[in-house]
Amino acid sequence: MRVHFIAIGGSAMHNLAIALSQKGDEVSGSDDVIFEPSKSRLETHGLLPDAFGWFPEKISTDIDVVILGMHAKEDNPELLKAQELNLTIYSYPEFLYEHAKNKTRVVIGGSHGKTTITSMILHVLQYHEKEVDYMVGAQLEGFETMVHLTEENDFMILEGDEYLSSPIDRRPKFHLYQPNIALISGIAWDHINVFPTFDTYVDQFRIFINSIINGGALVYNEEDEEVRQLAEAAENPIRKFPYQIPAYTVSDGETLLDTPDGEMPIAVFGAHNLSNLAGAKWICQQMGIDEDEFYEAIATFSGASKRLEKITETKTAVAYKDFAHSPSKVKATTEAVKEQYRDRKLIACLELHTYSSLNATFLKEYKGALDAADEAIVFYSPDAVKIKRLEEVSEDQIMEAFGRDDLIVYTEPKRFEEAISAKAYSNTSLLLMSSGNYGGLDFEKVKEWVH
Repeated sequence: MRVHFIAIGGSAMHNLAIALSQKGDEVSGSDDVIFEPSKSRLETHGLLPDAFGWFPEKISTDIDVVILGMHAKEDNPELLKAQELNLTIYSYPEFLYEHAKNKTRVVIGGSHGKTTITSMILHVLQYHEKEVDYMVGAQLEGFETMVHLTEENDFMILEGDEYLSSPIDRRPKFHLYQPNIALISGIAWDHINVFPTFDTYVDQFRIFINSIINGGALVYNEEDEEVRQLAEAAENPIRKFPYQIPAYTVSDGETLLDTPDGEMPIAVFGAHNLSNLAGAKWICQQMGIDEDEFYEAIATFSGASKRLEKITETKTAVAYKDFAHSPSKVKATTEAVKEQYRDRKLIACLELHTYSSLNATFLKEYKGALDAADEAIVFYSPDAVKIKRLEEVSEDQIMEAFGRDDLIVYTEPKRFEEAISAKAYSNTSLLLMSSGNYGGLDFEKVKEWVH
């Protein structure tokens, strides 16, 4: 099969391109800009375009499928040419569904935790040498790509993103997968540029539940009120499996999970991650992994990339970076690190980087999110606000939104880096939360500061 990618450089798109090439398909693609690590990975697999830009002459009738990325625009010249030639055009999730429509589809949804849960499931399955197709949102240790496709595997595990499918398909991605088995980890308002009200956002998860095939299963976090209400109200003929945070203790910076065979040390920590673990266990049991097998495997799980990833640790200090940016995830991650190292000072830093987080109206959702920190710092770039064409936000607005009079706000990358590097880190935990990089922070430098 010959496949052409419009916007091949995206995180998900380039992984799908590599997966199809490995499967034996003929793959080509275009993009106007490609950043690392996508650029190097595409080059390694011989898939990096010769030049950046859009080239309608690449589009011809011998292309079987065009896959359209969200980064492209509706008037993209390659897209217009493909439409003119009546080629088959799929969004990323549409293509994955077409690939998996005769497989058992397991879809992990939720405003937060879905990457971690998907990663836990894949780790357990790999540990027990159970082969599955998959698509996950982070690079995993022991997995070459984030996407793996075969003809023979019975299951496909999909991380179910609620963001839009493509420039010409405004449906949330997870509406397209029609799961046999689904999970919802939590609901907290996000993507306000697409879902301007909380009710509109919640509706997307109601539609997701209704898309589960008849006789399928819904695993859901019953401790999230919005999730519980949706799950209990669902009238389609599906089986429902609620889960909650399992019993655990924290001792000397180590989390011990209660199991039928006694306490078991695990590498992940925090109530939100223990909740994720409980959801992953239910899914694995639906896929034929029993409880003992799950615990044996999960004991060796060290976490998904960029999710509470340890940068460095000494006898008296530790530093983590985390992808957290939504209010609920920031709050959960901050509380998790404080609980794990409760006798240490916690310095929690958050970069406001996404469209939602820089929206003056949405800022109030962050109230209390950094309360567990002993010292709270927020960084944002006024230039990013302008680029996103948002209403300007002031330092006073941010302080009021978080509800902390002692909140420190930085808007210049150099000043932020100077302040963080100058701190004394004895008996201290440093937490850096962002979906960006604080205007160019080299996280390797943190290892020199925290000692």
